[in-house]
Amino acid sequence: MFSLLFFAVLCASCLAKPALVHFSYSRAIGGGSGTSFSTEGQGRITGVRVWERTSAYIAGIQLRYDYIWSSRVGHSVGTANELALFDDEVIVQISGKYHSNYIYQLIFVTSRGRSLIVGQPTQTSFNFYPIHPDAELRLLSGRFNSNGITSLGAHWGVVFMDQGNSTGTSH
Repeated sequence: MFSLLFFAVLCASCLAKPALVHFSYSRAIGGGSGTSFSTEGQGRITGVRVWERTSAYIAGIQLRYDYIWSSRVGHSVGTANELALFDDEVIVQISGKYHSNYIYQLIFVTSRGRSLIVGQPTQTSFNFYPIHPDAELRLLSGRFNSNGITSLGAHWGVVFMDQGNSTGTSH
């Protein structure tokens, strides 16, 4: 009897549709020296802050999840360059420039075609975007040292918003 039940469950699992993959990762670029980081927060990303060392490279990054700013990654040097997202606007692309030692430029592009451009357009280009068409930026990871951001990767996912609840769940 147990064998028959096991066989039935095995057959049913083989016939089930495979789950959709809603996550993707844009592999980190840069040299990668220093302390590792990963941004974190609940809900959607609703804002971005980026600090630049004058005419040099990216010193720090901070993301806002719903209404709460995550911990700053790197250093706050001078005035932050900031992009506040509109309701239902998400980050769909990150591009810029890097070299073996630092990230020199970051360009955050939104689903409405708006962008935040910070840094110097010098060195090697990169372009991050999600694989799934409905995915958005969920978090950043990488490394930083005492001067700035040395490595950067992007994590993408689909956020399903609960009715009447702004804190969505990722899938």
